[in-house]
Amino acid sequence: MWRFVKTGIEGNCELFDVNIFDYKWKQTGQSACVADPSYDQTYELNIYEADIEGKVVTFAAGEFSNCVYGFYINE
Repeated sequence: MWRFVKTGIEGNCELFDVNIFDYKWKQTGQSACVADPSYDQTYELNIYEADIEGKVVTFAAGEFSNCVYGFYINE
């Protein structure tokens, strides 16, 4: 199940204890259906992987509004 983690501004958002925008996101070719925690709107977000100092992390992310992203992790 995908759990909402945070909303962040493009270019500056801490996820997995780093600014996730400093790392390359690789699309997995999959998507996740998630709910916006504030507005109860449903989104289908791409699932990405990023290599953070040798550890590959997986997350779903998408733009909620202009330059504002929502981030989810699978639990």
